Amino acid sequence: MPYKAIKLFYLTIFVGFSFFLTAGSPTTGSKISPWLLKQYETRINHEDLPNALIYLKSEADLSHINKTTGRTERIKAVFDTLVKTAQSSQSNLLSWLHSKNIKTRSYYISNMIVAEQISQDVLMQIAQREDVLRVVGNPQVEQRLPQTIRKSSKEPKGPGANLVRIGATKVWEDFKVTGENIIVAGQDTGVKWDHVALKNHYRGLEGSQAEHTYSWHDSVHKNIGGDSRCGYDVAVPCDDHGHGTHTLGTVVGDDNLGNQIGMAPGAKWIACRNMDSGIGNPEMYTECFQWFLAPWPQNGDSIQDAKPELAAHVINNSWGCPKSEGCDGGEFERVLKALRTAGIFVVASAGNDGSSCSSINSGPAFHSDLVLSVGAVNHRNDSIASFSSRGPSTYDHKIGPHVAAPGVDVRSAVPSGGYAEYGWSGTSMAGPHLVGVVALLWSADPSLIGNIEETERIIKQTAEAKTTTQTCNGVEGTAIPNNTFGYGIANVYQAIKYRIETK
Repeated sequence: MPYKAIKLFYLTIFVGFSFFLTAGSPTTGSKISPWLLKQYETRINHEDLPNALIYLKSEADLSHINKTTGRTERIKAVFDTLVKTAQSSQSNLLSWLHSKNIKTRSYYISNMIVAEQISQDVLMQIAQREDVLRVVGNPQVEQRLPQTIRKSSKEPKGPGANLVRIGATKVWEDFKVTGENIIVAGQDTGVKWDHVALKNHYRGLEGSQAEHTYSWHDSVHKNIGGDSRCGYDVAVPCDDHGHGTHTLGTVVGDDNLGNQIGMAPGAKWIACRNMDSGIGNPEMYTECFQWFLAPWPQNGDSIQDAKPELAAHVINNSWGCPKSEGCDGGEFERVLKALRTAGIFVVASAGNDGSSCSSINSGPAFHSDLVLSVGAVNHRNDSIASFSSRGPSTYDHKIGPHVAAPGVDVRSAVPSGGYAEYGWSGTSMAGPHLVGVVALLWSADPSLIGNIEETERIIKQTAEAKTTTQTCNGVEGTAIPNNTFGYGIANVYQAIKYRIETK
């Protein structure tokens, strides 16, 4: 993002003060992300002061959660523990911030407080507090989304070749499973909820009437730099780009007119808009994750009005929060741990920064032990897409992606009401296939629901191994897994077949 020019004397004072801080108070200085500190080089007016994400030192202890209890009981136990920890540890800091007339918002899923427009002096005082772990920025992140000016049509095409390649159509035919009783979720640019391929699969549709309260959330509360065609705090699902409609279409889309574009058309979907026409920030991403754990009404209370019993089973994340845009890297670690403990499966697209090694460089995909990261292949010839990010993860240095799926010229729904005739490309298109894999697998065997470790093992075990000539970080391309394909191309038919045969 461009910055305003700064007077030389102000910059000199800032650099001198920063040097003093680093030399005299290393603990305080190390608590603040470099990106956030840098914002004060160019912000002079109070109205232009940055917002800060303050992470409390207290972290919810979820070790007591019984993962063998019923799904709702397990999620509620996680919810209650997170809320209790946040409320008890945030109260003193909130009171102090409010005494300084600073506007705040609280999130229990990561024990985080957002403080608006804080001065550098206040920032330093926050960092000196014993109850504060880390203070980072809330940068505007512009996603590199596919161009939306594409030819679309409504002509029936039958099941997409991408679905055939990954085994979905064979699952429908042989196992009579299409994702029944599973709630899939997507946080993205929004959704055209009444698209003919999506409407009848929406959890918020009750007969002929739609009730959006607990099936849709908008985390875009004001203009943050997008074109805002949908507006803010919208109560009815809206997509101001098309990316969210396309990705969700790959998970559940089917118009019953011959356009079968979704992996698990028997599943139901819910959604959260986490960006304004392609521009989001870590707070908005966190808000959507929290809503998927325990949905609440738009403009309602995220704790008092929350319903953990309406949580998602599996979440698609076709977006990233890279350090190059100002993200700290650890914003989602607690979030992902909480969701995993609750038994909610998180799928993340690996990113489109390939073909070099160590290009899985964004959260949530680079949290290797907390998500299933997905690379993109051309399902017509099984070649890895040149843009597909390679491992190892720049965050934890582990092998990635975990698996690959179709992500080149994938045909799916677009907000015009038709279908992208020539398809869209990106790991954004690959990730939703794995959300569908999880939905089909959990629908076929409900005893797997919430058992993320075993589900991941099955998906990796049954992937079609693929090798490459590319060596990354000492891992040969001939190794399984490798840093290009991971364990290989996912195959949901083989996954379900394996589960049936070995259970």
